[in-house]
Amino acid sequence: MKKYLAIMLVAIMALAMFAGCNTGKKNSDAEIAFVTDVGQLMDKSFNQGTWEGCEKYAKDNGKTVAYYQPANGENATDADRFEAMKAAVDKGAKIVVAAGFMQATALTQAAIAYPDVKFVFIDGWPLTNGEDGPVLTNVAPIAYKEEQAGYFAGYAVVMEGYTKLGFCGGGGGDNPACCRYGYGFVQGAEAAAAVKNANVEINYSWQYGQAFSASPELQTMAAGWYSEGTEIIFACGGSMFASITAAASANDAKVVGVDVDQSPESNTVVTSAMKGLSTSVVWAISKFYDNKWDEIGGVATSLGVNDNAVGLPTETWSLQNWSVDDYNALYAQVKDGTVTVDANYPADMSTFAGEHVTVTVK
Repeated sequence: MKKYLAIMLVAIMALAMFAGCNTGKKNSDAEIAFVTDVGQLMDKSFNQGTWEGCEKYAKDNGKTVAYYQPANGENATDADRFEAMKAAVDKGAKIVVAAGFMQATALTQAAIAYPDVKFVFIDGWPLTNGEDGPVLTNVAPIAYKEEQAGYFAGYAVVMEGYTKLGFCGGGGGDNPACCRYGYGFVQGAEAAAAVKNANVEINYSWQYGQAFSASPELQTMAAGWYSEGTEIIFACGGSMFASITAAASANDAKVVGVDVDQSPESNTVVTSAMKGLSTSVVWAISKFYDNKWDEIGGVATSLGVNDNAVGLPTETWSLQNWSVDDYNALYAQVKDGTVTVDANYPADMSTFAGEHVTVTVK
């Protein structure tokens, strides 16, 4: 009996070890590592979309993968982020994926300290060794044309018939990705309003979004907007989504999701402004394992419509008055340059001079 139990124990341990090759764990030995942005790993948005790309590559290619969340949560410092990267390298990481623009300082330090390790900087830009030093070629910065995704979402909801919109963004107005999303949303709303000869009002705010987290204060603000007539809010900021959807549910109102298709998370979601987080992470990791890192290391990569890396989820949206064919036609116009979307967002959105859209910054 004891011999049988011993054999069974060995078998179970072997299965666990095999499963570990394809299942991501926190702070475990792994050659692919993910360091999260602020917020939770499974935030149904930015962190989750990036992590799913890491997991997919590992599962499809028999690699080990783990994730690291910097200490102190929403109050994480550059030192906390660096320690997370160091821990990943100490546990065998050959390639580290770091999500969010706030990773820049820690990534620079880590890339210099570990020149043989490769780093993928999601929502990033080329980093240098010193202010005027050489570009760090072991860092692959990947950014997205969020303004295009935001444009499609703004255009879609106005064509659907909404005229009182809202935008709640994360990062306090300092996150370039969120700024591009918001500016694109306003531009899309303006373009659709011109087609319909309609007047559109947009409440626009960075309040309560500094940490990209859900909060009672954010939910109260969103509920106030809804009660005052706002019909749909673009929830652009990770876990902030939970507060916006809670307010929408209580007021029979609607939401636009962000980064990934968030319709499975709430029936208040009409559509989502998406970017290809998972697929682009798989692509970047593949460059490393295919010995093609030189194609992306130290190179500014910005993915948009020409890469099929941004857009709306046509299979799950609940739009009734704007068709998939119409969307595809608009997508093609942005792709061929007939329609251009400006990425250079103003510091103050109240200065937006639209003929059909009025932006009120809260």
